[in-house]
Amino acid sequence: MHSTTEKSPIRFDAAATGPLAGLRVIDISRLVAGNMLSLQLGDFGADVIKVEPPDGDPLRDWRDQGHSLHWKTYARNKRSIVLNLRHAAAKDALLKLAAGADVLIENFRPGMLEEIGLAPDVLHGRNPRLVIVRVSGFGQTGPYAPLPGFGTLVEAMSGFAARNGFPDREPVLPPLAIADMIAGIYGAFAVMTALRARDTGAARGQVVDLSLLESIFSVLGPEAAIYQTTGIVKQRSGSASNTSSPRNVYKCSDGKYCAVSASIQSMAERLFRAVGRPDMVEDPRFRTNSDRVKNRNLVDEAVGAWFATKTRDQALDAMRAAEVTVGPVYDIADAVVDDHFRERGIIVGVEDADFGALSMHNILPRLSATPGVWRRPAPKLGEHTDAVLAEAGFDAAAIAQLRKDGAAA
Repeated sequence: MHSTTEKSPIRFDAAATGPLAGLRVIDISRLVAGNMLSLQLGDFGADVIKVEPPDGDPLRDWRDQGHSLHWKTYARNKRSIVLNLRHAAAKDALLKLAAGADVLIENFRPGMLEEIGLAPDVLHGRNPRLVIVRVSGFGQTGPYAPLPGFGTLVEAMSGFAARNGFPDREPVLPPLAIADMIAGIYGAFAVMTALRARDTGAARGQVVDLSLLESIFSVLGPEAAIYQTTGIVKQRSGSASNTSSPRNVYKCSDGKYCAVSASIQSMAERLFRAVGRPDMVEDPRFRTNSDRVKNRNLVDEAVGAWFATKTRDQALDAMRAAEVTVGPVYDIADAVVDDHFRERGIIVGVEDADFGALSMHNILPRLSATPGVWRRPAPKLGEHTDAVLAEAGFDAAAIAQLRKDGAAA
């Protein structure tokens, strides 16, 4: 096992309170987007109750060397209960939980909540102040609403994959669940916006229609405007840019890479001088950013030739001395030993029953007065069923009956 932090592991403190203390979130979603959403709220003190089916959230089955590391990361600061929502008694129990909650997160196929008797109007009948977040691939309406909504599909259909990769190769899907993660962050913002509206009297409870497709499409920026006004369909450009130059990754003599972004005029001029090509400053082919974009292959050839003669460390030192915006291309093995990552605590070790200490990303963003809190490790399946149901008013006999009937575990 490779240590990624030298500090003592962070200890969980169930009594710790964050700025969202008192906020109760019921998360009946599965996999990444909903878990990413509720993670943001849980990290800042919300009481997140993961309602899992008897076989658990499928995220538990995303394993590395036999360990559910995705679950350990995304399910921190949450409690787990098991309810079989195919069972009428379990649905009644969920309605009781929702009656005392502020937020409910779901990502069933659009229409499924209605089919199982838990439609938003039913939930709002029990709790008019409830904020219901409905996560789906394509939204609750439209021709594609009934289709399976996995992130891979929307990463392809959004235009993201078509812009990712090199022009002479196939489009490239991201290796991570980017669409889900973006949607989860949007979802946390939507929750706080809806709660603000509720608390100011602008609304009571409401429904958030959160589409993975729309979330990732938004990060493409002005692509629609560019197409409308110019008719141009932007193409894949590898690590180069369609809008600025120099901007690329360059291979160094030791086989490592540096990334450069020098689209500002003064930055480009400093870069050209630093690589021994002051002639390019006055060359009409490279005089402005637009000129450089048109001739970016020539720009990259000149800049790349210089990087090829330097090790990564030598190149970084020279570029930084010339005040050129440059950075190393890291993999995780580089990141975990970087002094900035260590000093900032970007990666932290937290206490873990299996590893003693387990590395994961720190709570973010960083708030100066009301920071996030480490209250609970990722829960075991159904670890908090009894406690949560008791809080909702079930006595021991009622909880035992739910288990006997197969409605809870």
